[in-house]
Amino acid sequence: MDGNIALILQALLAIFLGSFGVIAIFYGLNILVEKTFPERLRLGFLPWIYVGPSVLLLTVYLVLPALRTFYLSFFGNDSSRFVGLKNYLFVLTAPDTLITFRNNLLWLVLVTGISVSLGLIIAVLIDRVKYEQVAKSLIFLPMAISFVGASVIWRFIYAYRPADAEQIGLLNAIVTGLGFEPVGWLVNPAINNFALIAIMIWLQTGFCMVLLSSAVKGVPDDVLEAARVDGASEIQIFRRIIVPMIMPTVLVVSTTVIVLVLKVFDIVFVMTGGNLGTDVIASRMIREMFNFRNYGRGSAIAVILLILVIPVMVANIRRFRQQELNR
Repeated sequence: MDGNIALILQALLAIFLGSFGVIAIFYGLNILVEKTFPERLRLGFLPWIYVGPSVLLLTVYLVLPALRTFYLSFFGNDSSRFVGLKNYLFVLTAPDTLITFRNNLLWLVLVTGISVSLGLIIAVLIDRVKYEQVAKSLIFLPMAISFVGASVIWRFIYAYRPADAEQIGLLNAIVTGLGFEPVGWLVNPAINNFALIAIMIWLQTGFCMVLLSSAVKGVPDDVLEAARVDGASEIQIFRRIIVPMIMPTVLVVSTTVIVLVLKVFDIVFVMTGGNLGTDVIASRMIREMFNFRNYGRGSAIAVILLILVIPVMVANIRRFRQQELNR
C-alpha cells in the first residue's frame, strides 16, 4: 500500500513539475528575449519562442522517424542489404498486396460515402424531432467506444456456430429464427470485408451527424422559408439549398473520414487478423514488420500510406485557407 502511495505522489509531482516547468520555461525565455534583443528583433524572435518547442517535438517524433522509415524502405528484410526499389515493386505488384489496396479502396468508397450520407440525412431529419438531443446522444454514442472495443462487441454480433448448434451471435440468431442457415460473416470472403466496413460506418456516422448538424443549423431560416413560399418541396430544398450551402463542411467531414479509413487497423486486426482476404494497408504493414520480420517491405508500405494521406491533408489545408479568405 505504501508503495502505491509513493507511486501516486511521484505521478502528482511529475504532473506538477511538468506543467509549471513548461510555464516557467516559456516565461523565462520571454523575459530573456525582451531584455536581450532590441524591439525590432524581438518581434521576430518571440513567435519562435512559443512555436519552437512544438516544432522540435514534431521534428524528433514525426519528421525524423518518417525519414528513417523512407531510408529503410530501400533495404532488405533485416535492413542490412540495399535492394533499391525492390520493396516498392513487391508492394505494387504482389497479388496479396494488390488485394490490400483493393480492400482499402472499398473501405474508402463505402465508409466515406455511407457515413457522410447517413450523417447528413440524419442531421436534417433529427433537426425536426422533439427529443433532438436524446436522439443525437444515442447516435453519437458509438464514438465513445474505441475501435478495439467496438470490434469486440461486433465479434459477438457476428459469432457463428454450426446449424445444429445454438447461435450466440445476434445476427445468426435472427437469421436462423427466420428459418435460414447461419452465415459465417467473418469467414466468407464474399461478405467479410463488408461486415468489417459496417463496424466503421456504425462508429463514424454519429461523428458525421454531429458536425453536419451544426452546419445545417447554420442555414438561414429566411432562405428556407422563402423557398417554401415559392413552392419548393422539402427534397428540392435539401438538394438545391441545404446541400450547396453546407458543402464546405461536407468536404471537411469527408476528408477527415478518408484519413481515418486510410489508417484503419484495429478493426481488421481484432476481427480477422487480416486473414481471409481482409487485409488493409495498415494491417499489412504491421504483419510485414512484426509477423514476417521484413522491415524493408513494412517500411515501403508505410511510405506509400504516407503518400496517400498527404494529398488529402493538403486539400484540407487549402480548403481551410480558402474559407478564411472568403470571410
